[in-house]
Amino acid sequence: MIAIILLALVPIYFVLLLGYTAGKRGVINNTHVGELNTVVMTYALPASLFAATAATPRDTLLSQWPLLVILGGAMMLVYPLWYGLQRRLMRRSASEAALQSLTVALPNYAAAGLPIVVALLGPTHTVPVAVAIAAGSLLPSPVTLALLELSAARPGETATAGAKAVRFARAMGHALVKPIVLAPIAGTAIALLQWKLPPVAAASLGQIGQAAGGMALFVTGLILSAQRFRLSWNTTLATVTVTVAQPLLALGIAKAMGAPADITRIAVLMAALPSGFFGVLFGANAGVKSEESGSTVIASTLTAMLTVAVTIAWLYGPGGMP
Repeated sequence: MIAIILLALVPIYFVLLLGYTAGKRGVINNTHVGELNTVVMTYALPASLFAATAATPRDTLLSQWPLLVILGGAMMLVYPLWYGLQRRLMRRSASEAALQSLTVALPNYAAAGLPIVVALLGPTHTVPVAVAIAAGSLLPSPVTLALLELSAARPGETATAGAKAVRFARAMGHALVKPIVLAPIAGTAIALLQWKLPPVAAASLGQIGQAAGGMALFVTGLILSAQRFRLSWNTTLATVTVTVAQPLLALGIAKAMGAPADITRIAVLMAALPSGFFGVLFGANAGVKSEESGSTVIASTLTAMLTVAVTIAWLYGPGGMP
């Protein structure tokens, strides 16, 4: 079990550290990462998400609907609660609150979920990871993109409730056609229609998609190297929410639904992953730096070395959760 846990977690920290070190030592300029971020968010990750969802058999995908409900429910409960906390209590801007909420609510399915599940359950059990990634891409991600666009100041634009509603609807429309959101939607549609990607298309997507996880972790480490790490009480609360509260929330939703034991286990494991990098990358793409988001990614990733190991031992170890 210890060997499995190390195999699942160490590569994640290794690639993050590579990017962080490259930025700190000046090997790569960590203040101008727009082009690298574009490669990840516009090409590599969308290709990976599209290929993963499109290759999933329809029956298998449909059988995972409880997982989609559990993870989607957990994320969309945490997201507005954290957003309200940051806006009302902490007096953060809408863009800062949105980035923090995405960082807290969306676990690192893309880069951490796949290696952990493969190491733990084997390469034939990757469908739950694709479902988790799709849930994150379809629920909190477009809301964040819309809030970022909505918070961008436009000279002379009115601030009435009607105008804000129109702007939010327009922003959601823009968010839903971004590659990072559209790709899993299109892939899910192909899977449900039982279409098969031509081998040439699948192989072509694989060439860029296979770099998504590692590239995203490297760019995240690079971006974090340009930010100051500050373990404030807000970051501490965010870390506890990510690593403890959200997996317990997922467990509660699963129990309330009467979900099967295998679905419950994988849902709790996915919810226990450290913070994802989408908040950091979305912020970089929008020109918004969030020190709290970066600090939460670092703190939750370090904390997850213990909490994910404990979760795996509890869920899959001898005498673990029935």
